[in-house]
Amino acid sequence: MNREALIQELRAELDDGGLRGSFLVRDLHTGCELGIEPDVQFPIASLIKIPLATVTLDRIRRGELDGSMPVQVAPGRMTTPGPTGLSRFRHPARIAIEDLLYLSTSISDNIAADALFDMTPPAEITATLRKWKVHGITARHLMRDLTQTPSERFDTAEVHLAHSLAIGGGTAGHGHQLAQLDVTRANSGSARAFVDLLQALWTPSEIDRHVSERVRELMAHNLIRHRLAPDFSSDASRWSSKTGTLLNLRHEVGVVEHSDGQTFAIAALTESRIPAATQPEADVLMARIARALRDQLRHAEIR
Repeated sequence: MNREALIQELRAELDDGGLRGSFLVRDLHTGCELGIEPDVQFPIASLIKIPLATVTLDRIRRGELDGSMPVQVAPGRMTTPGPTGLSRFRHPARIAIEDLLYLSTSISDNIAADALFDMTPPAEITATLRKWKVHGITARHLMRDLTQTPSERFDTAEVHLAHSLAIGGGTAGHGHQLAQLDVTRANSGSARAFVDLLQALWTPSEIDRHVSERVRELMAHNLIRHRLAPDFSSDASRWSSKTGTLLNLRHEVGVVEHSDGQTFAIAALTESRIPAATQPEADVLMARIARALRDQLRHAEIR
């Protein structure tokens, strides 16, 4: 199947599955890429934790922060489904900066991330990305702002109402009545921007190589692996990634390194128009679309 026919077929699959998506797959050795609306901006939820980790590690490298310094962290005391780690702690904890990086990146701990944001605010994250020539990702707010949506105001049996508000509150220009879903007010980025960041972390770039190595390690140890990982993890490949989830948004970005040397950066950013919190079919569909794009590139280059 030629590329144009494939893209048309995949767009139809997304629409049939109730998803709007922005996808991009890039071969990090050749630069060849294939995508679906890769430049559309989305609120990025926990994907911001990759830039946060990268900039924090660079500040440690430059001596501005001491990675072994313990930080007093207040308990999150979260009781709603979803949050992990310190977000569910009931008592204060003292944790070193480098360990906060692990919690924030590898298990997507929002409280750990906000402890890091307290040291390196969103504006500095964005400015450093621009210095590294990574454009299209903007940090604007802390993770705690993501817990102040209608989802927290409804009982579990009524959570579909929050998703209905998320689905119906958008504008044609990707604004939204909810600040967390408005690309002009939320942490935002595109599939292309994240693939550019992944390329900067996996190949020589403005980012220090020791910093990149540590970010790659943190992403390889990602524990949230129900979305794209089933289609990209195997005995003959290594999948390193980060997910992002908020209301009807489901994202994942990562890199698959094959034993034959081929390496692909992959970004999948989606929003659902189905008012339900649990949608395993959406995760499966995301993975199938990303896999189809990767397979098209991989097989074309092998031939």
